[in-house]
Amino acid sequence: MDNNFKLDLRTLPKEFSLLLEILKMENEDCLRLINNELLINIDWEKFLKLAIHHRVYPLIYSKLKKIDENLVPSEVIKSLYLEYKKNTFQMLHLSGEMEKISKMFNEDQIRMLFLKGPVVAADLYGDISLRTSKDLDILIPITDLERATELLLNLGYRKVTLAPFEIWKWRNHHETYIHPQKKINIEIHWGLHPRPTIEPSFNDLWERKRISSLTNYPIYFLGKMDLYLYLIAHGARHGWFRLRWLSDIDQIIRKKINLEKENVIKGNYEQYHLGKQASLLEGQALILTSQLLNTPINEENKVLTEGKRSRKLAQNALYYIREMTPVYSDPEDESPKYFKRNLLSLKSNLQKSFFINRYLFASKSQLQRFFYILNLFYPKSADVETLVLPNYLHFLYFPLRPFLWTWRKLGKHT
Repeated sequence: MDNNFKLDLRTLPKEFSLLLEILKMENEDCLRLINNELLINIDWEKFLKLAIHHRVYPLIYSKLKKIDENLVPSEVIKSLYLEYKKNTFQMLHLSGEMEKISKMFNEDQIRMLFLKGPVVAADLYGDISLRTSKDLDILIPITDLERATELLLNLGYRKVTLAPFEIWKWRNHHETYIHPQKKINIEIHWGLHPRPTIEPSFNDLWERKRISSLTNYPIYFLGKMDLYLYLIAHGARHGWFRLRWLSDIDQIIRKKINLEKENVIKGNYEQYHLGKQASLLEGQALILTSQLLNTPINEENKVLTEGKRSRKLAQNALYYIREMTPVYSDPEDESPKYFKRNLLSLKSNLQKSFFINRYLFASKSQLQRFFYILNLFYPKSADVETLVLPNYLHFLYFPLRPFLWTWRKLGKHT
């Protein structure tokens, strides 16, 4: 096995390399040690775009706010500050709602665990302003879903209605609720990941929960090992197309959490987490963090970075990082932002679809691959939007799906 494996970073823009170097800075003096070539002919508008897309602008601002203006233009620092300030208010807004929801659910005897949001920001970075979050993700037992929905509706939230063929499909693991006045989204999860998957029961996760000191009212979130594995699986599922997810893993490792000595040790979590897939995805994450963010990897974990599949997955993830393109759990959740709608772009659309499917397929277990292929032939909401049929003819979407998919890739449907 080649122990000198290096990711091919040649396709990444210069501005991205500078972003990485700043993220690796331990203090403002380190910027003066950066290779001067990285600071020459920088497109600062592109740099800002990358920092905002990758959701690392709070960290970038915290590192650049004290540096000499001769190194970074003042207008760049000002733009970063404005984004940092908006995010701080957003995180405070979410923190207040998080405490309110937690109290309301607890009074109704609904156990809940926060998966992301301000509670994770405080845990990993020690400061909620240093991480971004656009919504609140909550895990509850599926038996409490009906009561949780009622509580949120009474609080003014509206449930996002799923399109035909999306309602209660076997692969669903969460529902989305939006508060039109507060501008807050809440995702209620009854599973950590899309189906099918093998994961701990809610009771197991609840036994390993932690209590956050972020708010006055007790707020519960995942145990250290469970959070680590959840963030790895979540980042891998999306191709790590935002550096924020890699930064989270970097923070966990740099805190020197001894994962093997937590409540769930490696020898046990494979029994009910992701099994061999866990090692595959953890290896991918460790390769990316160590080579992009200089994350220290101990000798015991280095073996995870030596697998061919992990290395290939890590290299493939650079495509999504470079293109700033999300990887959907369901590639048919096509966004016009990422798929061009014209005949000349047919080849580009097909290539993108092929690359997404290939990456997702490679990152799955054998069981997940079977259901993934099966799911490709299952009608999607995009099919309904392409061709509207009355309810009694919905069965026709199954044989028509290949033709409707091709029609969209030809750019005939907008």
